[in-house]
Amino acid sequence: MLSEQLKEIFLKNKEPFTDILGQESAKQGIKSALMQDRHIIIVGAPGIGKTTIAKNIARLLPDIEVVEGCSYNCSRENPVCPSCRQQKNHKTARVSGSKRFVRVQGSPDLTVEDLLGDIDPIKALKFGPLSLEAFTPGKIFKANNGILFFDELNRCPEKLQNALLQVLEERKATIGSYDVDFDVDFIFVATMNPEDTSTEKLSDVLLDRFDVVYMDYPENIGIEKKIVLAKGKKLANVSDELLTLMAYFIRLLREDEKLEKKPSVRASIGLYERSQSNALLKGRKNVGFEDIKDVLVSVLSHRIRLKPSVRYLESAEDFIKEQFQKNIENTRWQNHLEGQESGDYR
Repeated sequence: MLSEQLKEIFLKNKEPFTDILGQESAKQGIKSALMQDRHIIIVGAPGIGKTTIAKNIARLLPDIEVVEGCSYNCSRENPVCPSCRQQKNHKTARVSGSKRFVRVQGSPDLTVEDLLGDIDPIKALKFGPLSLEAFTPGKIFKANNGILFFDELNRCPEKLQNALLQVLEERKATIGSYDVDFDVDFIFVATMNPEDTSTEKLSDVLLDRFDVVYMDYPENIGIEKKIVLAKGKKLANVSDELLTLMAYFIRLLREDEKLEKKPSVRASIGLYERSQSNALLKGRKNVGFEDIKDVLVSVLSHRIRLKPSVRYLESAEDFIKEQFQKNIENTRWQNHLEGQESGDYR
């Protein structure tokens, strides 16, 4: 069982989630749930690392021997797909955990057949309507012996939710008038964005099959800066003072009561990268204060949303300029940085 493999890893390695900085509470919750073979939903705003930590889980899984060329990761001892069940002697190959990571993107257009599979009418006529050969497995079978990552679970339609409920509860899938036994071993990791309004309500009975783990923005400015340096592209030199300024301003916006949609870490990375581009275009190898100021609206205006009581009085663009002037330009930041924008930035 995958949970047994992860349990051994978690007990031996106290820091297995090396791809994520901070988020200690979420990491602890994920480890605790997976050790008991629980399916989990990671809830949090965009850009905080939900997908990254799911991929990190897959990367932790040990290599396994699977039937060579099988896209469903069938083992020789426990074949799942029709092809592997029919053949007796199989060649095997080693497959890493990261190769057994299957992503499903939640969407109103997603169908039960996309996820579970379908009955091929031509094969049904040839082999019989209830034969295993007539069944074409969907994505969920490809996650066999691995991770099924369902991004934005609450964007999938109610019909698909009901199909998932049957799979998680009864280990059986009903497709049309056919019942398909579901002998697949996988870890189900889903995500939800609580700020997204264009979603379907998840039924209580489906939620009851999951444990929920919450992720938030980086705990402090130090962690945010480390994330930016680790994930952002470097084209020019950015002083620690200017990097602190960018992270500080983003974190300031997150605390603003006028915002209902707050900027993620991608906004911090965006300011970091775009300010470097500006400096290079102006013939400089070092980023200056104006390079940040010039990209504020381009990077941030679409990453925030003002509350209804505010958005009719001012635009997001004006709000960003106003907050930057009020909290950065008219404070100690400007005085502190003026001395650094000398000839050595040219």
